[in-house]
Amino acid sequence: MSSLTSDPPVGAAGTGTSPPGKDHAALKVVPVRHPLRWAAVAVTAVLIAQFAHGLATNPAWEWEVFAEFFTADVILDAVWVTLQLTFYGTAIGFALGIVIAFMRLSASPFLKSVAFGYIWAFRSIPLIVQLLFWFNLAYLYKEISFGIPFGPGFLSFDTMGLVGAMSAAVLGLALHQAAYAAEIVRAGVLAVDSGQLEAAAALGIPRLRQVRRIVLPQAMRAILPNAANEIISLFKGTSIVSVMAIGELFYQVQVIYGRNGRVVPLLMVATVWYILLTSALSVLQHYVERHFSKGATR
Repeated sequence: MSSLTSDPPVGAAGTGTSPPGKDHAALKVVPVRHPLRWAAVAVTAVLIAQFAHGLATNPAWEWEVFAEFFTADVILDAVWVTLQLTFYGTAIGFALGIVIAFMRLSASPFLKSVAFGYIWAFRSIPLIVQLLFWFNLAYLYKEISFGIPFGPGFLSFDTMGLVGAMSAAVLGLALHQAAYAAEIVRAGVLAVDSGQLEAAAALGIPRLRQVRRIVLPQAMRAILPNAANEIISLFKGTSIVSVMAIGELFYQVQVIYGRNGRVVPLLMVATVWYILLTSALSVLQHYVERHFSKGATR
């Protein structure tokens, strides 16, 4: 009958191995080499250095002209107009978008169809066409009346005086933004677990309170990143209202370089302002997202 033998313990005499921790200092540690990574870093660094050198030394950039107009009163006024267009377009667009989103989520086939038709129409028509349509609204309707539907009107407004260039721009941007905001809000609401609403309903919590205290705080985590992208896109997209001769940033830059011929430095004025304000919006987005992500991250 054969007997069972066990291996000698590690570090025992005659085994040819040393106890743990005895010869670790003698081991040679060879770091992993990444030659392609270092080559990519070197090429990228050279390209960035060349670009920065060109910005600093190429006289065609005309940095003295850039410095002259960057904080000029006409440019600062144009930046303020751009911020106003962004604020009003965002506020009205998302307020209307929330209503349209809940219309799409409702159990009424009619409300669903109306909301879907709105989103389909305003996402299909280019923004510049929408802006020009609202700018020329007085051509179609001389006045706007309020009263009995299909009956006499009690209050009327002259369309020419009611919808000016600025009003038409805000209206066009807001209605266009609402179509995208509705889909962003709808996606955020659908991301919330339906079981929570069922539990809230079982506890007798009113429907409006469910939406306000349960659905929206959680939906905001999914809504905010996409909403921030839309706001930044709207901020840059305000340049399209230059076709309506509104004195926003890009329009004023065009007017100035149309007079003095300094195209590149004036375009850099607009570029740097867009970069600065977009960066500020990105920082604001970070803190708002961090606020609504409390309890979701560890």
